[in-house]
Amino acid sequence: MSLSTTSVKSTAAAAAAVPKVRIYGVPISKLDMKMTVAYLSDAIARRQPHQIITANPIMVMAALEDPAYMRIMQSAELVVPDGTGVVWAANYVGDPVAERVPGYDLLQELMKAGEAKGWKVYLLGASPEVIQAAAERLKASYPGIQLVGVRDGYFKDAQDEEVIADIVKAAPDLLFVGRSVATQEPWIAKYKEQLGIPVMMGVGGSFDVLSGKLKRAPKLFQKLRLEWFYRLLQEPWRYKRMLVLPKFALKVMRDKDKVTRL
Repeated sequence: MSLSTTSVKSTAAAAAAVPKVRIYGVPISKLDMKMTVAYLSDAIARRQPHQIITANPIMVMAALEDPAYMRIMQSAELVVPDGTGVVWAANYVGDPVAERVPGYDLLQELMKAGEAKGWKVYLLGASPEVIQAAAERLKASYPGIQLVGVRDGYFKDAQDEEVIADIVKAAPDLLFVGRSVATQEPWIAKYKEQLGIPVMMGVGGSFDVLSGKLKRAPKLFQKLRLEWFYRLLQEPWRYKRMLVLPKFALKVMRDKDKVTRL
């Protein structure tokens, strides 16, 4: 048995052991933040490639409409409950997750865990100005981290191999990709075997927050589960996407007895 085959099997076994609730077929992790960080720290120690998806209702609804996107969600090694709507849905159908695991917070917790271990990090996505500002802030906040690569997300499909080669050469422990939801998960899924990185995670607009371009929702908004509303106030053009949230809630209430069986 080859080393790569052994690695794939051990990764699959580890992922299968994670307790999950299936929301319309999307396997949502039931691990809390602390356990999630411990699980991914172990994946890094073992060099086991993992795609981490930070799921929200918009992504679940997109997966229901697009079989290819659903396959990406189902094949990811770890899908964490990022959106409050996903946490609510799991609780509503009687199979709750431990807590919400926001992608932005998970990124920060992984940085904290990696400080003492000198983990290597590669940042990919956003505009050149935003990604550079985000990189500077991360270096200042976590000086023990090795930032081995920074590249903006404005590259074309024809440049994929060049980007992959640069990432592989840098050999990071963690790859954070901040592109559009329609792009970042499919891109990671397409190339995760070539990349072979222990933690490959789509972080959406986290680079905008890290750079200071956008502000994180105040604690009150987070506590009231209105982080989505605060972001809408900053980016009103997102209102069409936000209309999916009530549709998701109504669908879950209508399908309550079969949400976890579909």
